[in-house]
Amino acid sequence: MDISGKIIQFLQVQSGQGKNGTWKKQEFILETGDNYPKKVCIAVWGDKIDMGSFKTGDLVDVSFDVESREYNGRWYTDVKAWKMVPKTGGGGSAPVPGNNGNFNTMPGTFEASSAGDDDLPF
Repeated sequence: MDISGKIIQFLQVQSGQGKNGTWKKQEFILETGDNYPKKVCIAVWGDKIDMGSFKTGDLVDVSFDVESREYNGRWYTDVKAWKMVPKTGGGGSAPVPGNNGNFNTMPGTFEASSAGDDDLPF
């Protein structure tokens, strides 16, 4: 899935130790530019969290997955970003498939690794 909007806040980086080793998570709040703007908390998981090229107020396009898990009879839903690029003025830019079927990233982008996705901190 994809969403576009403005970064309005970065939350503190969280880290911990799980069965698969050390994990890191960086969350940020994205506000959509719709007629009725929505705020969405999006998490970036992995060891290669590089949010340094983005700042509050940046317009971005985010590709993400939504996943829900049950824990002690309650359900928790995560919005996990796997790609983020700065939004360009004219209709955006599409990723270009690489030779190995993966998408090449543009400068200022990140791709989070999926390592540690199964380790919940609670």
